[in-house]
Order: sequence, then C-alpha cells, then structure tokens
Amino acid sequence: MPNWPPDPNKRPDTSANQPTPIQQPSPPSGQEWRLLENTLLASVVEQRRARRWSIFFKLLTFGYILLIFLTLGRGCSSTPTGIDAVDTSEPHLAVVELQGVISSGDEANAYDVNEALTRAFENSNSKAVVLDINSPGGSPVQSDEIWQTMMELRQEYPDKKLYAVIGDIGASGAYYIASAADEIYVNPSSLVGSIGVIMSSYNVEGLMDKVGVKDRTMTAGEYKDILSMSRPLTDYEEAHVDKVLANTHKHFIDAVKEGRGDRLKDPEQNKLFSGLFWTGEQSIELGLADKTGSIASLEKELELDTAINYSPTDPLESFMDRFAVKLGAGIGSSVNLGVLPQEDGNVEMH
Repeated sequence: MPNWPPDPNKRPDTSANQPTPIQQPSPPSGQEWRLLENTLLASVVEQRRARRWSIFFKLLTFGYILLIFLTLGRGCSSTPTGIDAVDTSEPHLAVVELQGVISSGDEANAYDVNEALTRAFENSNSKAVVLDINSPGGSPVQSDEIWQTMMELRQEYPDKKLYAVIGDIGASGAYYIASAADEIYVNPSSLVGSIGVIMSSYNVEGLMDKVGVKDRTMTAGEYKDILSMSRPLTDYEEAHVDKVLANTHKHFIDAVKEGRGDRLKDPEQNKLFSGLFWTGEQSIELGLADKTGSIASLEKELELDTAINYSPTDPLESFMDRFAVKLGAGIGSSVNLGVLPQEDGNVEMH
C-alpha cells in the first residue's frame, strides 16, 4: 500500500515522465562528405551551364530579330535595289523571269512582269529582251494582260526583238504568253503547248448516301449550285458550261494564232488546240516554237557579253531565301490556265 500522505520533504520520481533524449546522428565520414560535395558542385556546374545557354539563345534571338529589322529598313530606304542597283549603261540582254504559277498573288503576276518588260524595253542599252519562262500556266486574266503588254511593246519598239526561252515547261497560260514573242526558244526536252480548257468536277452523291451525309446547301438563284458535288449537272447546265469553256478556249486560240501566225503547221490536222502538249523538239516541228536554245546561247548569238535581270526583287524575300525559309501563300483561283492538278470544282485550261 502506497505511503499516504506523501512525505513533503521527498521529491517525486519524475524519471518516467521525462522524454527520451533524441539521439544525434553521427557526423558523416570523409567519403560521405566527398560524395555530398561532388553532388553539390555538379548541381552548381549544371545551373551555370544552363544559364550560359539561356543567355546564348536570348542573344541569338535578339540578333536574328535585329537583322530582320535592318533588312526591312534597307528595303524601305532610298537605297537602290534590284535593277536600280545594277549598271545598265553598257549594251546587254534584258531578262525578265516568268517562274511558277501565273497568278495575281504569286511571283509570276501581270503587274510585276509587265513593269519589268516595260523598263527593259525603255532602256536604250538593252539590245534585246527575253522572257525566261518556266511555268505550267495559271490565271487566264493575268496571262492575257502580259500577252497584251508584250504585243504593245513590240509595236512601240519595232527595232528591239522580244524572245521567249522555255525551260522545263511552258504550257497553257505560259505558252499563251510566249506566243506573243518574236521568237520562241526551247530545250529539246521542254514541255510545250497544252492549249485547251478543262473544268474538274465530281459527283459524290452515291458516297454521301452510303455514309449518311445530307446536302443542305441553300442558294438564291436557280443555278447557283451548278458545280455542286452532291448532284449531277442538268442538260441545260452542262450545255451552259460547255459554252463558257468554248468561249475561253477561243480567246486562247486567237491569241496563239495572232502571235504565231503562219508558223503554225496545220493546227487542225496536228490537233494543236486540243489540249495536247509536246516536247520542245516536237514543238519546233509543229511551229509552236522556233529553235532550240537557252539564255546563254541567245546571249552568244546576239554577241552580247552581259545579261541583266530586270525582274523585281524583294529584299526581305531574298533575306529569307538565304536562310532557306520559304514564305508566302497563294490564293487559289477558280479559273486557271495550267497543267497542274486542281482541287474539286476548279477550272483548268490546257
């Protein structure tokens, strides 16, 4: 039985209530210190390396942006560029390029080509003008505008000959333009011709029925959906489209006949206006071209030591090209003079 009352002179035993002392960890050994030190040093080195790369890429980006602004500044300044920066005071062959698809939104557009042709003819030191063609065709409107300018310049400057040199291809709208030249030079393997019209259209009504797709197109105008892919053409619509294509084809044929004249060899018999195309060698036999040659051979034939390109140049575009970056976007046209495949419902002229 415990003693009661407790002795006031005796201190109670509090050892059972005391917390257990925390055991201090033993200091790391020398090998552990070295491992910890190496880990911390490696982390610091990695952070420094990441910081250096971050600074490098920031400086690189800043330099790239600064270079673009400097290039744009030069392009907007009064410093001459393109043909203005070239010495045209000596006799030379004036070259104007027609490269790629002919369209108002592309490099081969009537405004730029006509401006270059006009400047080439106006320069008294250009002894001849040559259109350097490598194009499958394109817009009939743009092609006709260039053709008309070429015919007008030939009349205005009768003593200065206008040549067309076809490279890989000069077909459809490109040949439309070439026909306005005094002479057409080709490579034996060039593709030439394609004088015709085509409108691509498809009827996927059966496929739509299979997958359960319904056409809900709404129109104001009886024939507004004349090229709809969800229904066939009526007889009246088909006849109407035939007339449109035939009329456009006639414009093409008339331009070629006026440009080439009697040099065309029996167009009906040889089906020159059927949409077929030929090699450069065959085109000479058919009267679509005059002889084989290139810019270099023409320069030699005319006994000129210099050929100067009059085509406009864009400083920003040249800068981006040097970095192998292709910029720009074209807007598709519903009517094209070309031999390239088109999207559904588009019109090509061959």
